[in-house]
Order: sequence, then structure tokens, then C-alpha cells
Amino acid sequence: MKEEEIIERLLEKDEEFRALYLEHRRLDDMVKALEQKGPISLDEELEIKKLKKKKLSLKDEMEQKIRKMKQSL
Repeated sequence: MKEEEIIERLLEKDEEFRALYLEHRRLDDMVKALEQKGPISLDEELEIKKLKKKKLSLKDEMEQKIRKMKQSL
């Protein structure tokens, strides 16, 4: 099973994975909006770094679930 299929299955059946995925996308949208608005203040730069760290943490959690699913197949 391809990783995309695993992600689709987890999105359908695993509520926690779906919440992680949606939060990751929300944070990604926030980062993009901040980065595209033009000159970035120091506070905004710090906020972007904080959001990126949180995104990475969520991605790590999602990757763990994907690995577990791969192992169970």
C-alpha cells in the first residue's frame, strides 16, 4: 500500500490523525499568510518560528501513525 493510500485511510478512520492533519494544514496556512504579507517584524518572525516548530511536531506524530499502519499491513 502506498503512503498516500495509508494517509487517506487514516484520515477516514482515525479521528486523532485527522485532527493532527487538519491542525498541521491550518498552521501551514498561517505561516504562508505571515510570510507573504511583506516585511516581517521581529514578533512575526518569532511567531513563524513557533508555528513551524509546532507543525514539525504534528508531522512527527502523523509519521508515527503512518509507520504503525505500514507495520500492521
